Amino acid sequence: MNIKRAKQEIRDTVEAYLKKDEYGEYLIPVIRQRPILLLGAPGIGKTQIMEQIARECGIALVSYTITHHTRQSAIGLPFISQKSYGGREYSVTEYTMSEIIASVYNTMEETGLSEGILFIDEINCVSETLAPAMLQFLQCKTFGSHAVPEGWIIAAAGNPPEYNKSVRELDIVTLDRVKKIPVEPDFEVWKSYALENGVHPAVISYLDARVSSFYQMETTVDGTFFATPRGWEDLSGLLKVYDRLGKSADVEVVQQYIQHPRTARDFANYLDLYRKYQADEMLCAVLEEGEIDALLLKKLAHAPFDEKLSVISVLTAKVTGAMRNFCLQEEYLTVLHEKMKLWKEGIGNGQDASELLEILATDTEEEYRSKKKARLLDRESGKRLMQIASWLAHAAADADHAETAFAEEVSHLEAAMQETGVLLERAFDFMEAAFGSSQEMVRFITELNLNAWSVRFLQECACERYYRYNKELLFDEKRRTILNRIERLEHLK
Repeated sequence: MNIKRAKQEIRDTVEAYLKKDEYGEYLIPVIRQRPILLLGAPGIGKTQIMEQIARECGIALVSYTITHHTRQSAIGLPFISQKSYGGREYSVTEYTMSEIIASVYNTMEETGLSEGILFIDEINCVSETLAPAMLQFLQCKTFGSHAVPEGWIIAAAGNPPEYNKSVRELDIVTLDRVKKIPVEPDFEVWKSYALENGVHPAVISYLDARVSSFYQMETTVDGTFFATPRGWEDLSGLLKVYDRLGKSADVEVVQQYIQHPRTARDFANYLDLYRKYQADEMLCAVLEEGEIDALLLKKLAHAPFDEKLSVISVLTAKVTGAMRNFCLQEEYLTVLHEKMKLWKEGIGNGQDASELLEILATDTEEEYRSKKKARLLDRESGKRLMQIASWLAHAAADADHAETAFAEEVSHLEAAMQETGVLLERAFDFMEAAFGSSQEMVRFITELNLNAWSVRFLQECACERYYRYNKELLFDEKRRTILNRIERLEHLK
């Protein structure tokens, strides 16, 4: 299954395992809560979805890569204690608490969360001395003599043998005690995630045209060459920072992340083309000033598909980027509005306006710290809480004008909606002038439909041409696809 379906399966399992009856007992007894075992190729997001699930379910997460551990750190160190049996004293070997189990208890103390996920990565790559302890862990939910606390779900991940020479096969006895979930790379699922999380548009558009480059694993006489989703996302992070620093990434830089020489060279060439149009003054003038230069239209009329694709990607990235910023600004204002409602209620009850704003700012900072410690915040949520805490603290210094300041925030949001709407209309002006009702327009509309931020924006800010082209072109596209399939079937007869 793909990583999206795997995430849903794991989340459903977590919710089922943590569901209690009216007496506070887990509906599925702990002994019957099979550990989750994710098996799939490296770099496809197995660890990342565990972090997402923990945040979304509001539970803690403790994560370990087991290959970093010795038998002693995993199960604890031996020590001699005295026991009395049948009236006689005996020296008995016991073990200190496992570092891993201790981390679970430490996390519970630090976060105040009594339930969570204990995630063990590379579970099938343990050393020979640690292998029996791992089997015991999966079967009995214990490390040495110490059990995983109730309310903590065991999840593990591993790579199939073809990707790792250190893999140890799990026997049937062990596999019959786990909930095994095989995971395969899926570009369409990753693309939805990439669009929502702001992966660099050059990476998305390149892979959209060359899906086979999304995940590659080739073993030759010269070695193993590969490209993984993790590599593409990490490269994206570097490219975004390079954009801000004014630096460029050549093939040597790309190969540091995409360790497949042919793909790295191809992407580096595509990136050069993308950068050229990103900096093109005539293309910038389209969105900034609404001006469409005839020379640009003439150039595109004879351009190869890759070049047209780059132009559409640059255009789409700027429009959807503005839509994303609007939606994030709206989320910020929604939370701030709730804080302001509390402020007004407090004033109505006789509390000091300035003092109350300071309290709200402090409470928001504390919320940020506690949620961050519990790993319940993604990057944008954390940033939003800190922005709100800063705004409230600043407003406390001039409480008499706090309502006016909030009204200005609302005005900024309304202006952002209007400006983003204008960008979209200018993009349509250009697309119509350059490509008309062509495949390029279909691609532009499709990209808007696939992006969660643009879908959300378009639900609030209607665009007549978007709805018209969406209805006309995509219907025609589906019709052409069906006819092509019928034609191929006729040839097969």
